Amino acid sequence: MKKIIISLLTVLSALFILTACGNKKADYTEKAAESALNSGKNIEGKTVKFKVDQIDPNSSFGYNLQTGKHLNFVDSKNPNVKKGDTVTVKVKKVTSTLGSWIISYTDLKK
Repeated sequence: MKKIIISLLTVLSALFILTACGNKKADYTEKAAESALNSGKNIEGKTVKFKVDQIDPNSSFGYNLQTGKHLNFVDSKNPNVKKGDTVTVKVKKVTSTLGSWIISYTDLKK
């Protein structure tokens, strides 16, 4: 009986650890990312989770996913998301143009 209980606890512990590793929390939400950028922090290399408020496939910067007050997540490829989707991206590069943040990204996950 002890062997069964120890085996069961071992399997449950391993499952718990694997589940926790698979659900990594983003470094920033859209509000926290915008606040960090406005205060001069560098968020390059960090992950941001946000809800897509607007999509502009023909912007000057490429395919533009807009969120927050002045956040524009841009890429040259169609990310195949729609307005209202919540996505997580890894920030590649951030620039400021005309009061808005232009953010290139990688690793988009729905």
